[in-house]
Amino acid sequence: MDLLNTLVDKGLRRESPTREEALAVLATSDDDVLDVVAAAGKVRRHWFGRRVKLNYLVNLKSGLCPEDCSYCSQRLGSKAEILKYTWLKPDQASAAAAAGVSGGAKRVCLVASGRGPTDRDVDRVSDTIKAIKEQNESVEVCACLGLLSDGQAERLREAGADAYNHNLNTSESTYGDITTTHTYADRVDTVNKAHAAGLSACSGLIAGMGESDEDLVDVVFSLRELDPDSVPVNFLIPMEGTPLAKEWHLTPQRCLRILAMTRFVCPDVEVRIAGGREVHLRTMQPLALHLANSIFLGDYLTSEGQAGHTDLEMIADAGFEVEGAGEVTLPEHRASVRGGGCGSHEGGAGCGSHEGADGDAGCGSHAGGAVCAPAPAARAEEPRTDLVAVRRRGAGTDLAPNA
Repeated sequence: MDLLNTLVDKGLRRESPTREEALAVLATSDDDVLDVVAAAGKVRRHWFGRRVKLNYLVNLKSGLCPEDCSYCSQRLGSKAEILKYTWLKPDQASAAAAAGVSGGAKRVCLVASGRGPTDRDVDRVSDTIKAIKEQNESVEVCACLGLLSDGQAERLREAGADAYNHNLNTSESTYGDITTTHTYADRVDTVNKAHAAGLSACSGLIAGMGESDEDLVDVVFSLRELDPDSVPVNFLIPMEGTPLAKEWHLTPQRCLRILAMTRFVCPDVEVRIAGGREVHLRTMQPLALHLANSIFLGDYLTSEGQAGHTDLEMIADAGFEVEGAGEVTLPEHRASVRGGGCGSHEGGAGCGSHEGADGDAGCGSHAGGAVCAPAPAARAEEPRTDLVAVRRRGAGTDLAPNA
């Protein structure tokens, strides 16, 4: 297919495809999906080899958010029966982070619900970052706390944060249909603040909210322009109790096409499969590793993910390897620009965050649901609501985390 050959050549040169080419990737048929994966996989392997970076979410403060993001289970007016708790103490958060690190995570993503942190909140998170770094000096820490005020990114950087996540989520033209309590421009401003403070910027999207192909291409091209080091791709988890609970538009094949398009547009950037992979990619998750070089390990913010040991088995079985703590995630030309390149990032978002990373349809990792017991196979067109499970373990509970 001439289109795919052209996109591979451009990806190896770090050259952006045209909008028309990106749209054409999304328009390919299910019959061609393996060809699309193979082509984008060449670009992925060129820049990242067969390494998979593991990231681990710690939800520092869950629920009761004043913002009205339609995709999020923590939103204002949400009826989702999620865990609700106020700030974890630094030792509690550090213990939760340690579980992820022991499971192989190279980055810990600290997420808190809310519009944005107060200066006191920044102090809290700074203490948590220091506690985590004292336990494991080499671990990367990404914060995802919402909209930043002047000077807050610098304070997080001084405390030892390596990265900051704030997702764009969808195109500028449709952003007002998803959220009304803040603007798309507010989000762009926060990503720019992170950049300016010397933090590795992480910003991504949520697919499956009823957007058009044009919207998906718009947001990915906007992300390329912002130039984050990491682009988490969340797949909406339609959680009961949220406005988007009935939005089940994704198939495994469409998810693969979205990831491939993102890889072609952002060839040398860490592309992370974030929330929703278990729900929408299902048994085709291993194919997605040929497109993305990063995933979340274990659970998300408010929803449960695939068992951590299953994630590790999947990576090994697919012929990939977990990226080590001593390895730099980003290619040399990007890592040097970032001053050594902590490389990545949620929930995770982005890294997760209160925006896509979670079972919430919108917290840094947007969350995949875990299934405690297999259910009878459903027809492909039927929503797999059986795959959505609210998180009841890990941070904020007395039960061991999934890592």
